Amino acid sequence: MVIVYTKPNCPACYATKRALDKRGIAYQSHDVTQSPEALSAVKALGYRAMPVVVVGDKHWCDFRPDLIETLGGER
Repeated sequence: MVIVYTKPNCPACYATKRALDKRGIAYQSHDVTQSPEALSAVKALGYRAMPVVVVGDKHWCDFRPDLIETLGGER
């Protein structure tokens, strides 16, 4: 399962979700401004910027099309 932590008005968040949608990759999106649990999860991973993408035990911050590409998907 892919989890994307986002915040409002975040261009990199929008780009990340668009890239996942384009590849047909299912994900759960959590707004850190609306969920204290989501914010705590992001901070526990050591991030302060959005988006944060978590895939199993891997995670990264910012729009990373190179890493999204490695997730596969339908194309």
